Amino acid sequence: MHIYAILNQKGGSAKTTTSVNLACALAEKNNKVLLIDLDPQGSASSWLGCKKAEKGLFDVFAGNGSIYDYVCKTSISGLDIIPSSPWLISADKMLASEVGAETTLKRSLASHKDRWDYIIIDCSPTLGILSLNALVAATKVLVPIETHIMAVQGLAQLMGTIKTVQERLNPSLEIDGILACRVSKRTRLSQDIICDLRQRFPLKVYDTTIRENIKLAECPSFGKPIFQYDGKSSGAEDYRSLACEVIKRNKSSQKQRR
Repeated sequence: MHIYAILNQKGGSAKTTTSVNLACALAEKNNKVLLIDLDPQGSASSWLGCKKAEKGLFDVFAGNGSIYDYVCKTSISGLDIIPSSPWLISADKMLASEVGAETTLKRSLASHKDRWDYIIIDCSPTLGILSLNALVAATKVLVPIETHIMAVQGLAQLMGTIKTVQERLNPSLEIDGILACRVSKRTRLSQDIICDLRQRFPLKVYDTTIRENIKLAECPSFGKPIFQYDGKSSGAEDYRSLACEVIKRNKSSQKQRR
């Protein structure tokens, strides 16, 4: 059972694009996958046509129901989703005085994890209580990052946050990888930034990169993951490659533990 928090505190980092398309790519490879939309904006939920007006996940954080009550089927075989709710905006304020509030999601998932092979959590771009819940519940973190200077500058702070959570709240948490997104083959800047990332974070940068692709930008508007919108595009090819790399890394780490 692998739980991935897809996290970057910077908006526009292809976080939701990665969450949706990685989840679909893993399901395409005959895995049972749950996508949790933990972003109050609900972009992943809207993308997959599963956005609801009810309190949903907010009720789980308020202690008013089982998380499994909010699981919805998607049009993709093997992929379930727990949709977001606008009420999640109030979660930080509601949970501020709650003891152990950062463990709510982990406790909610504890009795249901065996239902899926992978759980993908699309996190909020703010490092508040919702993102903290994702990091405490997760076994791995995937950090999507645009290959632009400004996007890279905040990476050290994010890595520090992940390390703090690992030391204080979730010793089993590890960074699975940094994913370079919106990579332009036409400019040298993207390649220079990828090389810099590989030097600063050895073994943590995925071999797969997500190329700039208009089809990836278009498919949310049509309510389809890239594989349904244009399965032969470079975007589909890249996310299939990422899914293979994620699976390979998990198999490798399991062998090392044995």
